[in-house]
Amino acid sequence: MPIRLLKMTMTATAVLIVLSGGFVEARAGELRLFDLAQGKIISPARALERLGGMRIVLVGEHHNNAEHHRAQLQIIRSLHQAGHKVAVGLEMFRHDSQAELDRWVAGGIDETRFKADYQENWNYDWKLYRPIFDYARSQKITLVGLNVPPDITAQVAFHGFNSLSVKQKGSLEGITCDVSAEYEAYIRRAYGAHGHGHMNFGRFCEAQLVWDTAMAMNAIAFAQSHPHTILVILAGSGHARKPGIPAQLVKRRSWPVAVLLPATGGIFDAAHISSRDADFLILSK
Repeated sequence: MPIRLLKMTMTATAVLIVLSGGFVEARAGELRLFDLAQGKIISPARALERLGGMRIVLVGEHHNNAEHHRAQLQIIRSLHQAGHKVAVGLEMFRHDSQAELDRWVAGGIDETRFKADYQENWNYDWKLYRPIFDYARSQKITLVGLNVPPDITAQVAFHGFNSLSVKQKGSLEGITCDVSAEYEAYIRRAYGAHGHGHMNFGRFCEAQLVWDTAMAMNAIAFAQSHPHTILVILAGSGHARKPGIPAQLVKRRSWPVAVLLPATGGIFDAAHISSRDADFLILSK
């Protein structure tokens, strides 16, 4: 598809999400996938076929963008309705909050209690994620907490990985923090020259690597014990890009993994990223 046409495709703001032949109305328009390797939009049926062959599907997001979350829900719904066993991995919940996620899916706690659990873990508007959580509960789809306690990543960002205590490192079993030049370059591209604020850039990279690696290892632990389940990981686009969580996944397992990023003009479009970053762009038309 010509770049000019792709940019026109991304200009509309409201979507009608289509993946498996079922429709979820938003306002107007249509959501489709652009295959970065093939350089073209693929059909909903082909998209579902491709995603259905994966062990892990990462779907990026800008945390405060409601359209991104509607797209995530439709991908989950489409795979589930096609007969695939699906679980949802969440950057939004710490791994040690798994009991709360399990109680929610099982119907053991009400929305007020679960919303409080959510707000303890994540600081974005509950309403953005509520439809995903409601669908998982109604369909008994397992939710999996992937994140690490924020005090750990904050300490690494300000003081470095080696500042962690033995106890803190115990919660990161198997994780080292060897930041390569390639990973540093990726962090600069993904977060911008000043994404680390006043923090030392090297330590900021260490924190991001710990974050990516821990979420990947928690995802692997779940997927390994659920070999017939597709794990759909919802994470910020910086983590979801191939050099982030996916690189840590493929380093440890030879599973098929797909990465989807929401198209964002000037950042995530065919002029700025390639199949080295993601497999598909989610386009709004």
